[in-house]
Amino acid sequence: MNVEEIKTIVELMSANDLTEFKIEAEGYNLCLKRGCAKQQITQVVAGAPVASAPAAAPVAAPAAAPASAPAADSAPKAPAKTIDSPLVGTFYRAPSPDSPPFVKVGDRVSPDTVVCIVEAMKVMNEVKAETSGVIKDILCTDGTAVEYGLPLFVIE
Repeated sequence: MNVEEIKTIVELMSANDLTEFKIEAEGYNLCLKRGCAKQQITQVVAGAPVASAPAAAPVAAPAAAPASAPAADSAPKAPAKTIDSPLVGTFYRAPSPDSPPFVKVGDRVSPDTVVCIVEAMKVMNEVKAETSGVIKDILCTDGTAVEYGLPLFVIE
């Protein structure tokens, strides 16, 4: 698999709003994952490392460029506190699909306020604000896969 084929797969993932793509073939194993705030591309090579080593470096470069541009734009605005994901899982804003969200933009939170749920291995983990302030932005949408340390909310 060459870099152009991988770029095409990434474009198709974006166009069809796919979060994960895996392909296994003789000599390589390719796994592409997208998160809510950044795009992650992982390539695991089994067997022929010489044939796939040149493709590994270019794959990481295109993913890093778009992810670093928004980070550079948001840095000069103001130092904002964030509420980060304490674990890897699926982000939910409400306790159930029919319930209102735990918090919305403009809500005042205290350290004990539950702001969302992160589901990991069929366990619903409540995430508390752990700080006082006002919710300024919600960075993820319901059902989005989140990673450890990924910012979920901006708080002021």
